[in-house]
Parts: sequence; structure tokens; C-alpha cells
Amino acid sequence: MTVQELPGAAAYRPTPPPAWKPITDPAPLLPDPEPYRVLGTDAVADMDPELLLRLHAELVRGRRYNTQATALTKQGRLAVYPSSTGQEACEIAAALVLEERDWLFPSYRDTLAAVARGLDPVEALTLLRGDRHTGYDPREHRIAPLCTPLATQLPHAVGLAHAARLKGDDVVALAMVGDGGTSEGDFHEALNFAAVWKAPVVFLVQNNGFAISVPLAKQTAAPSLAHKAVGYGMPGRLVDGNDAAAVHQVLSEAVARARRGGGPTLIEAVTYRMDAHTNADDATRYRVDSEVETWRAHDPVQLLERELTGRGLLDDEGIEQAKEAAERMAAALRDRMNADPELTPMDLFTHVYAEQTSQLREQAAALRAELDAEQDHEHSAEAGR
Repeated sequence: MTVQELPGAAAYRPTPPPAWKPITDPAPLLPDPEPYRVLGTDAVADMDPELLLRLHAELVRGRRYNTQATALTKQGRLAVYPSSTGQEACEIAAALVLEERDWLFPSYRDTLAAVARGLDPVEALTLLRGDRHTGYDPREHRIAPLCTPLATQLPHAVGLAHAARLKGDDVVALAMVGDGGTSEGDFHEALNFAAVWKAPVVFLVQNNGFAISVPLAKQTAAPSLAHKAVGYGMPGRLVDGNDAAAVHQVLSEAVARARRGGGPTLIEAVTYRMDAHTNADDATRYRVDSEVETWRAHDPVQLLERELTGRGLLDDEGIEQAKEAAERMAAALRDRMNADPELTPMDLFTHVYAEQTSQLREQAAALRAELDAEQDHEHSAEAGR
């Protein structure tokens, strides 16, 4: 007997909606035609002055962190450093909008966001130094490992957020990615799952103009990256990524929406990478100095500083205090990074599996025997002198 032959089957004739009919009205999901701004507009009057001052202090500290890490790379203390100079507004705002219980999912360029969230700067740079593992405990800090493969952290963020929602935990995940990462399949999969599950996750795309050397126009023909949200059934927001107040406000609204069960949001922050992709990149091969100088006039630190001084909230003394605090951080970072780390070869086997496999135990025993033999040889040589 088929389904159609069952009693009452004749009355069950579901009529699916036409394939062209949208499940969701797309109009409320569309981003604004221009990036949202706060600084230099009437909206700045509604901002908390204390928040603006904190944003400024963190931006100054973040800029100095970037320059110090870049210098350490040139000195051979870091293997590589992807600078976020010019993108500090996005990095700082992403860290400040989260509650302690929330999770941050950074990419390899987002060490500053991790530091602004409270991570030890040395631990944030450990991976880029070539030292052991991630350099920090993700569970302790609620910061996922810095992700070098493009966009693979996005499905992880969705999975964690969805699991938290199923468990009834009041947790939001904020996942950061560059414009280049939006060309990866992981980006599509993450946004699709997040929207279908209404996962409490916020996607922050830092559109800095280039995926290494590939300009955005060669990656997508979409009106903006924020428009991609509509195809997944979530709202898209377009914001000036160098306006720290605007980025903080837009992210705060998206986090609040996710926390109350409203689902995910895709935010495109239009910004610019002032430095090369990394210390191994020659940016002069694909962009001209005049373009960089144009963006320097829209520097996130200077934008906020001008707003605060113009409103009488910040004076020369306050600016100097922020710089001095940043210098103290840089000096401490420099001193600690110039000290050679004490490495333990047996740590190679410590955090591979919760329970070591037989192969790992064999390899660990072989290495231990080799190290012991080397130590015995050194002791014998010293005794014979």
C-alpha cells in the first residue's frame, strides 16, 4: 500500500509555495546604502562619554601594540605578524561588546581583539612566534584559537553558539573574518547553518580592500558584502569600520539581538589595511602610496581623537596619558618577547589527544630515551674534562 492509498490520503494534498516565493521578506534584511557612521554626526551626542574615552585609550594602546609587534618581527622575535594597523576600531569594538561568558572566534589578524579582551599580549603572539600550541587556553579566556586557514573558524562559532542555545546557556559567539574569507565555502556553510538554526552568533567581516593582493572587485560582484546576508535570511549591516563608535554600536545591537533569540547578523565593516598583508608581503606591487595616504586621513585613532577634543572630552594631558600607558605595555611586551622561551621537547605529546594513542606513547618513549642518552653523553663529557 502506498502513502496515497492510505485512508484519508486523498484529503492530504499539501500545496507547496511557489519556488519563487520568499520565505522571509527581504526588505528588513537589506543593509543601508552607505556605511553607518556616528563620529561627526548628530548620533555621537547619544554615546556614553566614558565609553568613547575607553575606546580612545584602547585604540591608542592597540596602535602601539601593532607597531611593537611589527618591530619584533623585523628583529626576528616573531616568525610573522599580520598587522591590523588601520583596523583597530573593529578589533577593539569586537572585544568590548562581549560579556565575559561570550566567545570570540578570531582569525590570524585578530590578535589585537584577543588582547583587548584581556589576553596576555605575549600569549596572543605565541603562535606567531612559532612556540607551542596556541599559546593560551581557549576555554579559560573564551577565545578560540587564532585561525590561519581562512574562514574555518566560522562554522566552529556557529556550532558553539547553537550548542549553547540548545543547553539554555546565555552565550553569544562573535566570529571575525576578512573580506577574503567570504570567498571560502566555510563562509557559506556557516551563514546558512546559523540562519536556519537561528544561532546566537554575529559575523564581523573586516573589509580591508584586499585578500592579500586580490582587490574586492575581483572577489565579488555583490553590491556589498553585507548584501550577502539577505540570501541566507539574516540582516546585513554596513558600517564605517574606522568609526569606533559606530562599529561598537552596530556590534552591540547585533549581540543583543542574538542574545534575545533573534538569530545571527552579518556585519561588514569597511576599513583599510595600512600595512602590508604580513612582513613577507610587498604591498607596493598591488597598490599605490596615494591610496594608502587617502586612508590615513580616515585613521580610526585620529577620527575619535578629533571628536573627543572637539567636544571637550579629551585634552592634551589625556592624550599623553593614553600614549604613556601604551608605551608601558609596549616596553613590557618587548622585554618579555626578547627573552628566549624555555622549551620542553616532551610537550610535543602533551595536548594531542585526551588519552595518548599507542603510537604517541611509543614516539614519546623514543624521544625520552634519546634525550636521556644525550644528557648522559653531556655528563660524561663534562666528567672527562
